[in-house]
Amino acid sequence: MAGAAGLGFVALAGTAVPAMAAGNGDAAVVRTAAGPVRGVVAADHRSFEGIPYAAPPVGPLRWTSPRPVTPWTRTRDATRPGSACAQTAGFLGDAPSEAEDCLYLNVTTPRRTTGRRLPVMVWIHGGGFYSGSGDLYGAERLATKGDVVVVTLNYRLGVFGFLAHPSLDRGGRSSGDFGLEDQQAALRWVRRNAAAFGGDPGKVTLFGESAGGMSVCSHLAAPASAGLFQRAIAQSGPCSLTTQWPYKDGNWVVRPRADAERQGASVAAKLGCAGAADVATCLRGKPVSALLDASDGGQGFGPVSGGGVLPTDPATALATGRFAKVPVIHGTTRDEHRTFVAALEYFTGHATTEADYRSEIEGFFGKEKTAKVLAAYPVVKYGSASTTLATVWTDYSWACTARQAERALSARVPTYAFEFADENAPWATDTPAPQFATGAFHASDVQYLFDDAQFRGALTAEQRRLSDQMIGYWTRFAHTGDPNGGGAPTWARSGPGTERVLSLAPGSGGIRPVDLGREHRCGFWASLGR
Repeated sequence: MAGAAGLGFVALAGTAVPAMAAGNGDAAVVRTAAGPVRGVVAADHRSFEGIPYAAPPVGPLRWTSPRPVTPWTRTRDATRPGSACAQTAGFLGDAPSEAEDCLYLNVTTPRRTTGRRLPVMVWIHGGGFYSGSGDLYGAERLATKGDVVVVTLNYRLGVFGFLAHPSLDRGGRSSGDFGLEDQQAALRWVRRNAAAFGGDPGKVTLFGESAGGMSVCSHLAAPASAGLFQRAIAQSGPCSLTTQWPYKDGNWVVRPRADAERQGASVAAKLGCAGAADVATCLRGKPVSALLDASDGGQGFGPVSGGGVLPTDPATALATGRFAKVPVIHGTTRDEHRTFVAALEYFTGHATTEADYRSEIEGFFGKEKTAKVLAAYPVVKYGSASTTLATVWTDYSWACTARQAERALSARVPTYAFEFADENAPWATDTPAPQFATGAFHASDVQYLFDDAQFRGALTAEQRRLSDQMIGYWTRFAHTGDPNGGGAPTWARSGPGTERVLSLAPGSGGIRPVDLGREHRCGFWASLGR
């Protein structure tokens, strides 16, 4: 939900150039480095979908670093998205797929023919590293209102993108981060091709939400990603989130290599490949459906630290200062974990009880600390066991780890922290709403930036105004590295000792500074320890 990638930097002057010159005067045709593509020209924007940025990772290329795409000479149709990467259905409406030929991206630009090269915003989708695709995120409003070029992309997911097994290591390069390498390949594509679409390859903002946000954090720490982006936005993927995540079996945060390789060995054993003379060949011979079944649909997979792609996890990188020194926007939603409680209740058909609440807290924190947590978060205060449990994990796992990351970031780079706080944000269209109020749930902010296919309900006039304001903040940041301007409420930079973040909510006074630590009881959680 949504990293950078590593390759050098191409300096190009920001002078006026015809964005459609490569298409011989046809604004619908752009000549990329691999060949020409034909997209769609609308009244206010251009869109190009399904552009391959790497060779299909199929057959012997399954679980290898992305390879260059084969060039073409005839104009390629770019009016439809490419296939989503192999995945099971996602909770918020992502469709299942068995496609491995899926390394495609989409480009949206304002409809324009001349002018200064525009900033490029590269979006990494969320979905727990097991679901989602770039084409879900319609970027027309973001591109036209913000005067930016927007790129959305697919990357290998689940067991296909993040399987770590020694048999897959090659040439001193550890396995397990193929999905991150795909994202790096897409960023390299942007560096080579941005100018052809009217974009500036030296002014790239990497942004993403949930798994996309965690990807952004990973690229801040990945050596090969240095120089491929000049700004970063991490939404609902706190860079300091590690052991605070409550579910071991559904872990989407960066995993230590030893844990990831144990998981990889388990998958190989389930598929009958553990004792094979060539484990890699055995694994590559398995059909997509068998791999999805053996890996619980790909859930519990994600980036792996301790190898060449990601030597250290983002939390450690931030704490030690070993990360890309670029301006950062970093934030969460006020009621993050309500989405996850809703998902668990939906899939199990069981509403959380007070006994469930106590059991889950005790299972994570142990008996000695449970009484303190239950006293600080009594069910009677929050209305139901579901919302109480969601509040505990929102505060402990999300908000307070975000606060920790923002402190580390702001000590070294310009940092702007936020909390999306629309308590009436529309719920996903194709997913039954839970029996409790969803508030500013995880992923609710994305529909304010994109025309998101998962959220097709209309925003109110005040919510539409908030959407315009958020697009303004995000795209001004892409232009200058500072979100301020345009008559919007001031967004103060984070700094040592600063506890306030910008709350983003609709209505008069909805955009205002709030004390994140106080709001989410970070003092209590610090005193509790872990």
